[in-house]
Amino acid sequence: MSGDEGQGTAELALALPVVAVLMLAIGQIGLVARDHVLLWHAAREGARAAAVEPSTTVARRAATGSTPGLRAARLSVSLTGGTASGDTVTTTLIYRSATEVPLVGALVDDVTMTASVSMRVE
Repeated sequence: MSGDEGQGTAELALALPVVAVLMLAIGQIGLVARDHVLLWHAAREGARAAAVEPSTTVARRAATGSTPGLRAARLSVSLTGGTASGDTVTTTLIYRSATEVPLVGALVDDVTMTASVSMRVE
């Protein structure tokens, strides 16, 4: 068995960086998925507020106030549709999710996500 000493250590030294980067990438995917869920929640809250009072300011306040996990500076809110009772109002949110996990963030650009929800004006 001479010559096999240290083979496991050498294999670990080669595989460990790959496994570490893979784990960091999985963590980053989890953070982007969380932002995606929060974005849809914010879009629903913004559309609900706009259905009661069709105003971009009201929709933005509702969207940003309902999801503290999203950074307001990275969130864009737009409102389309009618303002009369019975019309449909659509709230569209665009969010730029930061890729800040070490190593992975340097390799991947920020992820831009869009969520759009329509509701009937009350």
